[in-house]
Amino acid sequence: MAVINELLRTEEDGTLSFGDYTLGAKSKLADYPHDGDEYKVKTFKEITRLERNDLFVYESVPGTAVHGLCYTDGGMKFTAEGFEDTQITIEAEPETVYEILIDGEAHDSQKSTLGGKLSFSVELGEGKSAEIEIRKA
Repeated sequence: MAVINELLRTEEDGTLSFGDYTLGAKSKLADYPHDGDEYKVKTFKEITRLERNDLFVYESVPGTAVHGLCYTDGGMKFTAEGFEDTQITIEAEPETVYEILIDGEAHDSQKSTLGGKLSFSVELGEGKSAEIEIRKA
């Protein structure tokens, strides 16, 4: 895997990939069309953030590269890559319990906030990525 040099792209399978955690200064790309929506990404070493139609989708601290982001029935799937352990926050349905799987293993089950955000930590590092799946419990 590698960082996304163009900051945001649509893969052949229709999924989204975005982010470049190697950048020293914040870079952004806005008005990226995908499946009838407009996406915006801001990314660099300290943070990566994705928005759809000006609404929050994903954020990681520190920054990450995300590959193959797709929505599933009641959740989402993606692979995250970064240089150190990372806190990830995603959009979710408000006050809903979700199961978080990392590399196919149950990691946590938690309820999203009233505002519809779900946060969790993932162990990343140089050359290490994690396959993440979030689904309603």
